[in-house]
Amino acid sequence: MQMNGIRAIVTGGASGLGAAVAEAVVAGGGRVTILDLNEAVGLAAAAALGERAAFLRVDVTDEAAVDAAVEAATAAMGGLDLAVCCAGVGTPGRLLGRDGALPAAAFRKVIEINLVGTLLACKSAALRMQRNAPNPGGERGLIVMTASVAAFEGQIGQIAYAASKGGVVGMTLPMARELASQGIRVVTIAPGLFLTPMMKGLPQEAQDSLGKQVPFPSRLGAPSEYAALVRHAVENPMLNGTTLRLDGAIRMAPR
Repeated sequence: MQMNGIRAIVTGGASGLGAAVAEAVVAGGGRVTILDLNEAVGLAAAAALGERAAFLRVDVTDEAAVDAAVEAATAAMGGLDLAVCCAGVGTPGRLLGRDGALPAAAFRKVIEINLVGTLLACKSAALRMQRNAPNPGGERGLIVMTASVAAFEGQIGQIAYAASKGGVVGMTLPMARELASQGIRVVTIAPGLFLTPMMKGLPQEAQDSLGKQVPFPSRLGAPSEYAALVRHAVENPMLNGTTLRLDGAIRMAPR
């Protein structure tokens, strides 16, 4: 597939990694529908991208809402070729914290948003993609999920987050194997330390310190670099059923 003419949805597309993907889709000649809970930011992001971008407010944990939004986006764009799942939270919490043991509700919330929310977007997108006529290479679509290096090296306080991202990694191969007969590929990207809105909220000194932990390049990753890998996945049909680390060779310490 090529970015030019592609029709895409991006969950969590109002900011951070998702916003960079939405921008890359439009810059590459495609159309994008941003799916996000933050309506004000999402509307502004879509408006800034112009007429080939749109926004729909959706809670990724709400199955009916996700399905309705994906159907509406598909209808508006005349089809769906690419789904990128960037919606997620990184709420920290120790198993045994200062205020007591980790509440089950806190664990479930992270799992619901990061893992279940990703699944809901993927299955809804795949349902629409299977309607596409295959291109000359037999492709009907691409799903890109977002994991994290925490899936492999979760730090203290990341039990829920690491579990949710490990689940995303675990879904990648079986999802790709199942959808192969439909010509739909599945790729997961596991970013390291990136300059997302959460990172931008830290003092500059803290950002610089975190960046120095990355072997090379010794800095925080740019969302545009994540988007560049999404574009490569779009254009390289042999990328399927795999998780790609995008981390500057960092391996996270225990804390």
